[in-house]
Amino acid sequence: MDITKEKLIELYEKMVLIRSFEMKAEEKFYNNEIPGFIHLYIGEEAIATGIIDHLRKDDLITSTHRGHGHMLAKGADPKLMMAELYGKRTGYCKGKGGSMHIMNFDLGVLGANGEVAGGLPIAAGAGMAIKMIKKTDQVVVAFFGDGASNRGAFHEALNWASIYNLPIIFVVEYNQYASTVNSNFATSVDNIADRAKGYDIKGITVDGNDLLEVYETAAEVISAVRNGSGPVLLECKTYRLKGHFVGDPQEYREDAEVEKKWKDEPISKFERYLMEKDYLDDETKNEIWSKYTKVIDEALEYARNDSFPTAKEALTDLFADDTGYDY
Repeated sequence: MDITKEKLIELYEKMVLIRSFEMKAEEKFYNNEIPGFIHLYIGEEAIATGIIDHLRKDDLITSTHRGHGHMLAKGADPKLMMAELYGKRTGYCKGKGGSMHIMNFDLGVLGANGEVAGGLPIAAGAGMAIKMIKKTDQVVVAFFGDGASNRGAFHEALNWASIYNLPIIFVVEYNQYASTVNSNFATSVDNIADRAKGYDIKGITVDGNDLLEVYETAAEVISAVRNGSGPVLLECKTYRLKGHFVGDPQEYREDAEVEKKWKDEPISKFERYLMEKDYLDDETKNEIWSKYTKVIDEALEYARNDSFPTAKEALTDLFADDTGYDY
């Protein structure tokens, strides 16, 4: 693809935004400012960035417990994101969803999901609604991990999508660990994309740490699915640089393994590419990182100054219309 310098820098900035948000979230969790658990997207930024950039606002995504990057790539406001992590009332879910269940229908985000593989049937349902009721050219992107590919919902969703030729791109973020289990041990195939054959759909494997490979492949896949080609299973090979959750002691892997993988992480990899093209220098790089450090610092202050929901609000939003319910 002929990608302009401006677009390349835009993609780079989106990855920096995601990384900056995650680094701050990690820091404030360790400071006991953020309740509950958080699962970081550090090291996987090229996937959300490279795929979601090709989506329209009315296209839909389902996410995972590791969903901050998907939300931000789809256009989420870092202030409202941070407010949600802090459990504050102006957060995207009014402080009730938190990190693992953040969503926003206006952005086309049908929800992060604390249940592994929980987003896959939702994506199948959304694809069915597009095909049978809305009859538009919208597409659905379902993000999930390699661990989710070993659960029943994965197979049910792919089977359903294949039968009805639904406009869904199933994106497996193969980060090599399902919680504390190495996926080489727990998965029957080297490439999860090979499982597409069992459902008579297309399967593709790419380097999920190579932004350009993800971006170019996603452009072709999304265009084809939008034009009626049917569902696709897109596997993005990456690595989870942080623990399963913030605070994970990571006794199941060696520090040397993680240190080695840091050398192939997507942001520095893309920085080297941009510098080779003379599209980026150290000064501009530092300016971009400073810009998004400021953006996230402002989001943090917003979240800290926001108020918590009142006790009376605890049972609201249980239904699409709460009118008439006296709590």
